[in-house]
Amino acid sequence: MQNFVGLMALIAIAALLVWSGFCAWQVRHSFLKWGGVGLAAVLALAVTSISALTITGMIKQHTRRAPVPDLKVEATPERIARGKALVDGFCSACHSKSGTLTGGLDIGKDFPIPIGSFVSSNLTPTGALKHWSDGEIFRAIRNGVDAEGHWLTVMSYTNAGKLSDDDIQAVIAFIRSLPAAGAQTPDPPDQVSLLGVVMLGAGMLPSGKPVVTSSVTAPPKGPNVQFGEYILSYQDCRECHGENLAGGVPGQMAPLGPDLNLVKDWKLAEFLATMRTGIDPNGHELSEKMPWRPIGRMDDDELDAVYEYLTHRPDPDAPNVTNTSNHDDRNR
Repeated sequence: MQNFVGLMALIAIAALLVWSGFCAWQVRHSFLKWGGVGLAAVLALAVTSISALTITGMIKQHTRRAPVPDLKVEATPERIARGKALVDGFCSACHSKSGTLTGGLDIGKDFPIPIGSFVSSNLTPTGALKHWSDGEIFRAIRNGVDAEGHWLTVMSYTNAGKLSDDDIQAVIAFIRSLPAAGAQTPDPPDQVSLLGVVMLGAGMLPSGKPVVTSSVTAPPKGPNVQFGEYILSYQDCRECHGENLAGGVPGQMAPLGPDLNLVKDWKLAEFLATMRTGIDPNGHELSEKMPWRPIGRMDDDELDAVYEYLTHRPDPDAPNVTNTSNHDDRNR
């Protein structure tokens, strides 16, 4: 609603500038006449352009679509346990600010530009999810679209959609097992500012990861390169550390992360300690913007798999090429 009011204000200002130019045209003094008309025309063009970008951005906010899968998740003990592990090691970074999945973290405060407020939702029965079907929750995780068909901006920016079908269902099973807790959070959770809408209209903000309608599978869990690659596909490491994990680049939305090739110089025990204490082998504290706490909650096999992947990449410029690993005891 605020952005609609802002758009109306911009249109009114553009109209006022056009009227001002018309008034300037009536002036007899040639310098004042052409100066006034020129200034009014330039300003009217600028405001009109911003209005057009605002309209484009508002349209983009409502164009993301994804189907709702027809599913009913069976809450087995094994599935709930797997869901808890995924929540602890991934989802909790944003959704467990003051309690398990109670939300309340405004992720927008970490963006370098004030493009809006993006508050992580309360996913317990205190929040709106108690009214959602399992398929609607699945769609929100996979494609960043809520039960009402609204674009979940930040969710669509994350790699949560790369979780396998089985793992998303495990998260749903765990969410359904939680008691109500915490306070209600904004619904919808995203409030894009007028600046954010203009930037979206200008193509300066991403419109989210591509919608995925196919099935996603994961390799068997184990301390190996393949499973490590899977973990790094859904963890958002590349948002900070770069597409090739060789360091962030200026201009990205997330904080600049270092080149992760440095892990090749660490022993496995040092990597595990770093992820669980926030202090690297050289005694440096990891940035608080680095979600090392939830990552450190992953079990030994998962962290070992990440370590295997990071230390067995032969080409930093092609990290998506999976290499076999015999999981030897090198540097352990």
